Amino acid sequence: MPTMTVSGHRYNLESRSVETALQGVLPEPIHEHFVVINSRRWPPKQVLALVTGLDRADFTTHQARRALTRLGFPAGRAVSVGARHPEASQAAAPPGASGADGPAVSLAEALRPFIGLWVAMRDDDVLVAAPSPAEVVAWLAKHHQRAQSMFRVADSERAVTGAAPQ
Repeated sequence: MPTMTVSGHRYNLESRSVETALQGVLPEPIHEHFVVINSRRWPPKQVLALVTGLDRADFTTHQARRALTRLGFPAGRAVSVGARHPEASQAAAPPGASGADGPAVSLAEALRPFIGLWVAMRDDDVLVAAPSPAEVVAWLAKHHQRAQSMFRVADSERAVTGAAPQ
């Protein structure tokens, strides 16, 4: 179990405990830097604050990013593509752009981690994904974000085609 010191405190963190701590939590908007955990982009300071209990003012984004990459989580920097704003890059890499040091992905592949969830999108970027439309709308309002579309990602081929169960 890796031991790290953040803001003068020692922590024993492992990737599985970080993943578990984030379940049921929605990522905040990405402003510049992110780490990818459970197929979602997260602000590094949000993650480190959640798993350590530290105040975000106690450490920098770079310290948080370094600690999380030591645990094996990929990190990246939000890139503005065309007219997009960096904060629009939340959960999935835009089609035709590289993810966190990965190859270009299609929109269908970018939505795969959100099967069965409601998503809000701007351009080709997933802003937020949650189990209910009310949670998506609440997140958008809380973070002063506007989406161009909101929909539920189908959880089966039958749901997409509208075929009746056999």
